[in-house]
Amino acid sequence: MKQILSRLLAIILLVVPGIGAAYGFLLMKNSLFDYFADMGNVALQNPTFKWGTFILGFVLFFAGISFIGGWIFFRDRKRNYLAPRFRPKRPRPVRREQSGEAGGGKQE
Repeated sequence: MKQILSRLLAIILLVVPGIGAAYGFLLMKNSLFDYFADMGNVALQNPTFKWGTFILGFVLFFAGISFIGGWIFFRDRKRNYLAPRFRPKRPRPVRREQSGEAGGGKQE
């Protein structure tokens, strides 16, 4: 039962930002459509652009997409699905210097 609740919570955590991103996209689309539709209206001299609606839509869209992208990125990093350049850096092991005839020692 505990696993079912944790999976349900994970789905809700992904659905809410997804809905926010979709709503933000709709706000941006509607503000652009209204502006271009008003440009064709002969009765209006100067059509105005709804900057507030557009910026709010952009913020919602960007926040939702960023959250979902980060979620997928860190899940893939945990499961080791990423390309080598995105994997966390590991320190190189310290090499012991070899003394002897092999040329690995210091020369005086």
